Amino acid sequence: MTKRPTWAATSARLVGGTVAAVALVAGTVTAAAVVWPTHDREPVSVLAVPAPSESVAACPGGLLAIGRDAGVAAAVTLVTAPRVVFDTGAGQPEATAEPLVAPAVADSTPDAFTAPPAGATRTDLVAATSATVAAEDLSGFAAASCLPPLLESWIVGGATATGYSGLLLLSNPGSVPADVQITAYGAAGPQSPPAGRLVVAPGTQRVVPLAALARDEKSPVLQVISTGAPVQATLQSSITRTLLAGGVDQVAPVIAPETEQTIPAVVVTAPPGVEGASDPATIVRLLAPSTSSAATVTVRSAGQTVSTSEVPLQAGVPLELDLGGLEVGTYSVHVQSDAAVVAAVWSTTGFGEGDDFAWHAAAPRVEGATLVAVAAGPSPTIAIANDGADAVAVSLTADAGAGAAEEISVPAGSTVRVAVDPERVYRLEASGPVRAAVGYTGDGALASYPLWPADAAASPLLVHP
Repeated sequence: MTKRPTWAATSARLVGGTVAAVALVAGTVTAAAVVWPTHDREPVSVLAVPAPSESVAACPGGLLAIGRDAGVAAAVTLVTAPRVVFDTGAGQPEATAEPLVAPAVADSTPDAFTAPPAGATRTDLVAATSATVAAEDLSGFAAASCLPPLLESWIVGGATATGYSGLLLLSNPGSVPADVQITAYGAAGPQSPPAGRLVVAPGTQRVVPLAALARDEKSPVLQVISTGAPVQATLQSSITRTLLAGGVDQVAPVIAPETEQTIPAVVVTAPPGVEGASDPATIVRLLAPSTSSAATVTVRSAGQTVSTSEVPLQAGVPLELDLGGLEVGTYSVHVQSDAAVVAAVWSTTGFGEGDDFAWHAAAPRVEGATLVAVAAGPSPTIAIANDGADAVAVSLTADAGAGAAEEISVPAGSTVRVAVDPERVYRLEASGPVRAAVGYTGDGALASYPLWPADAAASPLLVHP
């Protein structure tokens, strides 16, 4: 039989529970007030230096033409083979050339150079190419630096409007396929064209017409992203005006968007007022890929500010700014923005038969020592820009560091041009960060390519086991 609890028993239990609760609260308050001993333990970490790998530099190859075969309008042919100069640092292992296969272009075998590491340090390797062509459909001078392949790069240059032609060159010097995705930025913002998704086989170069990526665009910008293996991207751009070839160039990639971009050496060879001067002779192209912002564009010459312009940038839409009628001379163009941008400057020797143009890509910051390959061409110079607040001492040594040295002082906010010899490799060492480019000027010839920093050693990694 079930018995009900008496009132006394129930009360006793209630009192006991109340006492226990009070004791628990009191204990908790006391524990919170007491300073308990603590023990901090730093996470275990190891500073590891990755094993050095071989140095790689891929070249764009010679100058190409599209549409010469009336029966196959999309066929691409090699017009002029390049002249190549390459070297490694003094006392470092020598580089070897490994031709790439270009399946779509007969007789075209662009080079890729490799150099083994020197002990525990990567070998500093540079190479550059140049070519001249004088034909009815293609004319001018082009020079380009052979660059290491990247997982992401930006091409600022070219057009697909009437009279313009462009070929995107994608080189994979690696041993595994590269899955490439190209995003084309234009007047309608970023687009993912069907032709922009492709595979570049190992040891090959793919050639993609720019018109297949950005149709009827006056100022396109391309973002090239690769997975599986990095690729080296270069754009060949050319112009034809009323059936007359108006120049050709091989456009170097920009490594990444930055809030500050510098184009060290923009050469103006024709004074304002010459025939065709109603057309812009010097233009800067800008893109803020992801964030709308305002950019300040400053043009300088001999350390003095020539002009300053502020322009609004809509996210994902390229913008072109006419830099005005600049007098004959050499200028540096500086871009500052709250948002990361990519930039390049277009300039031309004129608008008639036999004239040429060049795309001057923004130069990355260089610190310490690096090699500079000067390809064959007319009147080559190295322009060194100092964006800092203090003067920078630069040592330029011929023969990849084994020859005579020239000491140069680059004042704050200035650019210094140094005449150099064609088909020669120099070692540039700066006491502070600089931006530099190799430039060429001549009769109907204009070209430029930026100097990239050397990757002479793998950066240490902080590993947490």
